[in-house]
Amino acid sequence: MPEKTNRIAFQGEPGANSDTACRNMFPDMEPLPCPTFEDAFNAVETGKADLAMIPIENTIAGRVADIHHLLPESKLHIVGEYFLSIHFQLMVLPGVRRDEIRTVHSHIHALGQCRKYIRKNGWKPVVAGDTAGAAKLVSELKDRTMAALAPALAATLYGLDIIEQNVEDTDSNVTRFVVLTRNRQWAERPSADTRMMTTFIFRVRNVPAALYKAMGGFATNGINMTKLESYQLGAFTATLFYADIEGHPDDPLVKLALDELAFFSREMRILGVYPASQSREQWKVAD
Repeated sequence: MPEKTNRIAFQGEPGANSDTACRNMFPDMEPLPCPTFEDAFNAVETGKADLAMIPIENTIAGRVADIHHLLPESKLHIVGEYFLSIHFQLMVLPGVRRDEIRTVHSHIHALGQCRKYIRKNGWKPVVAGDTAGAAKLVSELKDRTMAALAPALAATLYGLDIIEQNVEDTDSNVTRFVVLTRNRQWAERPSADTRMMTTFIFRVRNVPAALYKAMGGFATNGINMTKLESYQLGAFTATLFYADIEGHPDDPLVKLALDELAFFSREMRILGVYPASQSREQWKVAD
């Protein structure tokens, strides 16, 4: 078994929103930046990191599609979740005035989430690989006409000035992250009133009304399903479903619902059992 590294992997440059989520939830761990999501998964699988902090959905941009393909194929398990309120700061080289800005650089989703603000100021949006990468680019190129839209942490790391804060078009922008580990470990319910989450994937049998029948157990047993999404496998020949429910597989009613699901499914696998984030109630829109 690989030795503990005390590192948590994330996709992106230092200063990205994922980096912020790592530092907020695990302040004693060392964030490990990775170029791609696949690299972040691999860092945990090979023992270069103990955990990974991976965004799985956003209230504005929707699901992070790559993750729903990578997660079922990986050997990693979900052990936690974290909700981060997303804010973008307008940052420039030290001393640059607002009227010098001509282009604004950021991730394509960030540009979309600040679209009205960019248009109002007449700036040209330029797509970058990620938000923190845009801040790094502005810092390295030393072009006074360039600005970046990125988290506040990026300004600190790359020596930029923030000249306007929280410029996103809406204040309901939230990203849900999942925490992954290589060891299968279902969290035990700390107390009777602790809210638990179970995440699983399944493929239904090729029979009429299979999905309806598979879902029936959750309705009859009063289990709240907070997410159900479908993904095509191959050339539209099979569908994989991804679901989150409230409850623990050891709860009698949850067990009955999962048993009924398994009966009508060709495949069913639990990806994680973990305590619900305390922020989940605050950000119900993220469900």
